[in-house]
Amino acid sequence: MSNRKKSILLILLILVIDQTLKFWIKTHLAPGGEIVIFKNWFILHFIENNGMAFGLEFGNHIGKYFLSIFRLIAIGALGWYLQKLLKGEASFGLIACFSMIMAGAIGNMIDGTFYGMIFNYTPGEVATLFPDGGGYSSFLMGRVVDMFYFPLIVTTYPSWVPFLGGQELIFFRHIFNVADSAVSIGVISIFIFHRHHFGDGKKNEPGEVPQSGVSNELKNEA
Repeated sequence: MSNRKKSILLILLILVIDQTLKFWIKTHLAPGGEIVIFKNWFILHFIENNGMAFGLEFGNHIGKYFLSIFRLIAIGALGWYLQKLLKGEASFGLIACFSMIMAGAIGNMIDGTFYGMIFNYTPGEVATLFPDGGGYSSFLMGRVVDMFYFPLIVTTYPSWVPFLGGQELIFFRHIFNVADSAVSIGVISIFIFHRHHFGDGKKNEPGEVPQSGVSNELKNEA
């Protein structure tokens, strides 16, 4: 199977998993509802946000439009660069990383673009898909669905910590989704395993004089 087909399949697989889980969460849990998967360490906790990954917010309606436009530009740039990698001699590992990043960006873009039109929203109630009265918002004004919550450590800050002493400390506090995970895994993997791809690719062989040294010798002889 070619790298192109593998990349497309990986993107589609992530999108299917991401959107299937989000649809299930939206149609089975009310906002704030949760299902404990493993003790209190792994919880499906349904929240929605208007902004970026991991539940972070980004402004009001103007900020929302700006973020949507930025996502579209980012997806276009990722698609262009992924196409460049596929035409070149990049390893599939690097291609897979950018495929995951692109899939994650598309996954959250789908939420923000269409969910406001295809779901209703009533506080405390489970959402309805394609409601008779229309959705809860307009094009590009949808909210991103998050659900993964891993409060591995729940304690309080020591009293000597400035400004935070005595307040609740939760690790990991942020709630995220499959798309966020795909982006994070892709970026971290590039940083750890594929940084060399973005270097100049030039290494001095054993015994080879660096270029600056050669230049200095020629100047001295002159």
